[in-house]
Amino acid sequence: MKLFSLPIRFGIATSGSLIAYFLILSLFNLHINVFYSLFNAVITGFGIYEAIKYFKLQKGVSFNYGKGFTAGIVTGFVATIIFTIFFAFYATEINLGFLDQLSRVWFKDYNTSEGIVFFTVAIMGFATTLVLTLSFMQLFKGSNNPKRKTGA
Repeated sequence: MKLFSLPIRFGIATSGSLIAYFLILSLFNLHINVFYSLFNAVITGFGIYEAIKYFKLQKGVSFNYGKGFTAGIVTGFVATIIFTIFFAFYATEINLGFLDQLSRVWFKDYNTSEGIVFFTVAIMGFATTLVLTLSFMQLFKGSNNPKRKTGA
């Protein structure tokens, strides 16, 4: 469990930032515009990057690609799961007309169910997590180039 404590903490902090951003958008009724959700990738990316960075500092020389990748994935998945649960709670308990508003704007000819919307939110978060973790690990992985190892 100690291996996952730092990524879980960063995942919780990242989900808190995602929720705060969503609630700020909802104050201005901008939360029905899905283009604003692109900034979620920036928030998630920052959380994943910082989690991997601090995890690398914590592990020191024992840090490797697999451990860093796991830290990034756990951070993003925890953030995605918590945010998806919040999103479902918001849409079904707090703002009962939210899904209707969203459907009228984006799905004019389709009857969308709640489950599809929540599933889409989760899949978008998981995909973003995977892509960003793979990208950031290119920055944090060790070099196999002998010249870079020796400093030449």
